[in-house]
Amino acid sequence: MRDLSLHLLDLAQNSVKAGASLVTIRLTVEESGWLTLVLADDGCGMDEALLARVKSPFATTRTTRKVGLGIPMMLENAQRAGGNLTIESQVGRGTSLTVTYDMRNIDSLPLGDLAGTMLSLILANPDRPDFLFEGKSPAGEANFDTRQVRQVLGGVSLAEPAVVAWMKEALEETINPIFGGV
Repeated sequence: MRDLSLHLLDLAQNSVKAGASLVTIRLTVEESGWLTLVLADDGCGMDEALLARVKSPFATTRTTRKVGLGIPMMLENAQRAGGNLTIESQVGRGTSLTVTYDMRNIDSLPLGDLAGTMLSLILANPDRPDFLFEGKSPAGEANFDTRQVRQVLGGVSLAEPAVVAWMKEALEETINPIFGGV
């Protein structure tokens, strides 16, 4: 994958498939250039056997193919940039994936279009789950929570064209000043 936002899109879809009702994405960029990404969900979680194998490309719960590349590719990219990937999970409680890497490293992936990725996740899953984005960088802090949007909309679908246009603008205005755009 060519940027972090594409990894995030792929990995967040795992949370959707795990039946999560809330997917939380926390992205922190330190003044020192270290990035920490936490992707947490309240989905079905993984048992110890799957958790022990999940970093292997030959571990997947899919029935359509015998490989799962999202986590192994993210791990590889993190390690190339001097970082790491850790996963904690409990059956019935959810999963938390934490990725760290040094953005100053020549092998570090660019962040990519985080606002576009968040919009894509929401539009691909307009009814469920909810998404919470929390971001922090030396340029400031950003938050976007679909639970709050749903509360204000009072039953109007997130897939309505006027809502989509508003969310696109809101996400770009919220995220891009903090992390930059593409």
